[in-house]
Amino acid sequence: MSDKVMIGLIQASNDVDGTEPVEVHKKAAIEKHIKLVREAKEKGAQIICLQEIFYGPYFCSEQNPKWYEAAEEIPHGPTTKLFQDLAKELGVVIVLPIYEREGIATYYNTAAVIDADGSYLGKYRKQHIPQVGVGDQGHGFWEKFYFKPGNLGYPIFDTAYAKVGVYICYDRHFPEGARLLGLKGAEIVFNPSATVAGLSEYLWKLEQPAHAVANGYYVGAINRVGVEGPWKMGEFYGQSYLVDPRGSFVSIGSRDQDEVIIGEMNKKLIREVRDVWQFYRDRRPETYEEMTALLP
Repeated sequence: MSDKVMIGLIQASNDVDGTEPVEVHKKAAIEKHIKLVREAKEKGAQIICLQEIFYGPYFCSEQNPKWYEAAEEIPHGPTTKLFQDLAKELGVVIVLPIYEREGIATYYNTAAVIDADGSYLGKYRKQHIPQVGVGDQGHGFWEKFYFKPGNLGYPIFDTAYAKVGVYICYDRHFPEGARLLGLKGAEIVFNPSATVAGLSEYLWKLEQPAHAVANGYYVGAINRVGVEGPWKMGEFYGQSYLVDPRGSFVSIGSRDQDEVIIGEMNKKLIREVRDVWQFYRDRRPETYEEMTALLP
């Protein structure tokens, strides 16, 4: 296995107004993202990550039961199977963030990981579900209306090209899970997101490079672009990027364009950084018991 792996990050606008039926959203977005995945492959990408719940708008801008119709079982739903076929055809690994239904009516914000031979490797469920926030136009982030907190821990997926971890959007504010992904052997962690300008934008290029440095791995941060109607809760500001274990930006996307961002990860650099910064060697887990207590 080569030390050098090409990473593709896909950022895109949602082209359908939120008042349209769920099936209209899914059809348009899936067609768009299949084209973008093919473009990423043409540009050399071997591992490709899409944005958070890629096949529609960020519907958490409202509380509307119609969006439950967007959820699918994983891996048995049609979207996972479609992208398994695409991954096999192109020989690429795909991190596929979709809205998951488990059983009759339990819902998660999830990413399926598909290997380069089309096999389903497993899934990560978003762990941290935020309380209601308020966007620029007064619309809320009603995530607790749609998602149950994840219950699968912090798995690592041993793909054809690298060991992959996943964190989803709001997870990025919590260093504990980021550390667990590193301890379990992640070489790259993807954070598919839907985040708008305002309160936390200044953290976008701060927190995740810090995770990369603290844990000695690459981070692929993905954000959608544009303003989504009818809510117009704020601007999704793009700027998806790949950052290396030194905290240096390898590649970064535009603020407002549909785009495939390509960057090279080098596993040799991971080893070099970890040899210099022995953060794992010097950990003191026996002193961290209070981390699992509800303090203060």
